[in-house]
Amino acid sequence: MIKNNPIENLKSDFPASIVVFFVAIPLCLGIALASGAPLFSGLIAGIIGGIVVGSISGSQIGVSGPAAGLAAIVLTAITSLGGFENFLVAVVLGGIIQLIFGIARAGVIGYYFPSSVIKGMLTGIGLIIILKQIPYFFGRDTSIAGGFMEQISYGSTAIALVSMAILLLWETVLTKKAKIFQLIQGPLVAVLVGILYSVSTQGDATWGIDSKQLVSVPTDIASLNFITTPNFAAITDINVWVIAFTIALVASLETLLCVEATDKIDPEKRVTPKNRELIAQGVGNVLSGMIGGLPVTQVIVRSSANIQSGGKTKMAAIIHGILLLGSVVTIPVLLNKIPLSVLAAILLIVGYKLAKPALFKSMYQLGWKQFVPFVVTIAGIIFTDLLVGIGLGLVVGIFYVLYDSYKNSHSMIHHEVGGGKEIVKMELAEEVTFINKAPISYELESLPENSELEIDVTKTKFLDNDIIEIIDDFLESSEEKQIKTRLVSEKGTTENPKNISALLELQKAS
Repeated sequence: MIKNNPIENLKSDFPASIVVFFVAIPLCLGIALASGAPLFSGLIAGIIGGIVVGSISGSQIGVSGPAAGLAAIVLTAITSLGGFENFLVAVVLGGIIQLIFGIARAGVIGYYFPSSVIKGMLTGIGLIIILKQIPYFFGRDTSIAGGFMEQISYGSTAIALVSMAILLLWETVLTKKAKIFQLIQGPLVAVLVGILYSVSTQGDATWGIDSKQLVSVPTDIASLNFITTPNFAAITDINVWVIAFTIALVASLETLLCVEATDKIDPEKRVTPKNRELIAQGVGNVLSGMIGGLPVTQVIVRSSANIQSGGKTKMAAIIHGILLLGSVVTIPVLLNKIPLSVLAAILLIVGYKLAKPALFKSMYQLGWKQFVPFVVTIAGIIFTDLLVGIGLGLVVGIFYVLYDSYKNSHSMIHHEVGGGKEIVKMELAEEVTFINKAPISYELESLPENSELEIDVTKTKFLDNDIIEIIDDFLESSEEKQIKTRLVSEKGTTENPKNISALLELQKAS
């Protein structure tokens, strides 16, 4: 069992933090770009998510930062509120609301999502990562969704292939040969090789890498001109409060789902305290909003990269935040030499691990009740967005629950006793609701004349009023069909009852 001691596990956490750091840089910048926000706001959110949220959170392997799932909300909000400064007020208020959620112990909502939906979320995100990174892998930022790609860059493609080879060689061969290869991670080597390549081929028309395909971070850090503060005069705008609640709800839901997913892939199977996580995220969003950062959530891409790179405790997330802060302050020029195709190669490996073909096979083998919500969640995430996909998967999962409830409301046992007479025992389930009206009505109406019916409610703890009315109506009409009835309950057996509602009320009272 891994002890959550940061000193004892530093030899594992530090290399993992470097991997997460290199994964976080393009994600922070890319999410800011997609959100229509200043690019540095994404890095601020990454730093806050690593250092502040990482320190407060109870998660040992989760990593927080700006989330792609919020990009569309942020883009719309900045436009509707009339500027980024007004939007930052909503981020701060959203963080305060999250703090209230955590104090009110609202984290329990995370337990109500089926594992098939959570696995579908992981797989869907993995596939999106793969699809989004393919253009960058070939040195183009053109989306493949349009059905075509521009001419590839030989330089970007070459170093991406080399990086992929390094990553695969490191993981499948070298890490098993010596401990040094476990300490120095493959992604770090791939990034260093990528920097050397971009510098050495600079200016080469064929094998060089265009500046647009390199990481881009601000270099004028000392002036602090990149920091934007909230315009609190906008706090009286009702739209600011609406967006604040939206951010709080969506960010909390994404965090809880990612916590649930991250806990599932944690090799040590540790359980993250959900309410403490909401409090940590709330503090992070208040601080991020105050200094011009995007909203933060726990994010599965960086968390899974942390786990896959051997991270053991929260120090990996904290150190990755410190590295983000240190790098943008001290070596922005060097960071701007990293080819995006190298980072794409790293993310392609992460995406593949999240969406392995073997997972589809294992989910299919579990049956349609697991496989259909799993596939629907994936399709929804890919073709719409994260929350819609999760919602669709949840709806399908609920449908199967209701369908099972519909089928399993009761059991019927038929006995032929001769002379055309039949004895039927109807045993009701523990909970019988209005959903079960149709099958129970059909069974009662199908009873032949001169038969006997025994209704057993000894195991029933909840009987919907709709079902009681159906049974009462049947008991009133049973004499006409010469059907003898008996009711078996915890209080004993009642022959030919006129109705069961009074008997059940008497049973409750006693």
